[in-house]
Amino acid sequence: QVQLVESGGGLVQAGGSLRLSCAASGSIFSVNPMGWYRQAPGKQRELVAAIINRGSTNYADSVKGRFTISRDNAKNTVYLQMNSLKPEDTAVYYCFADVQRRYWGQGTQVTVSS
Repeated sequence: QVQLVESGGGLVQAGGSLRLSCAASGSIFSVNPMGWYRQAPGKQRELVAAIINRGSTNYADSVKGRFTISRDNAKNTVYLQMNSLKPEDTAVYYCFADVQRRYWGQGTQVTVSS
């Protein structure tokens, strides 16, 4: 079993920054992929960023150059640094971890005002 606890969401003006954190507990190791999805009202959940084995990363085209995903394996925590935020980044952000199956966090709201 894996538990994921997210933090760091909030309200920010366009152009601002936020950092999301996702702390994992349970049977998870550095080889297990982790990352972030988001879901805006009326839209499907979409992949934002993922960090895979040996630090390889994937990003949605819409966030490349603005968001950075990183991981502290000693703390089993993954971070999402979000810079130059836009109103279209407004969504609930969900952390995930792939450990035999996909686990999800509870979600954290990010609201970007124009």
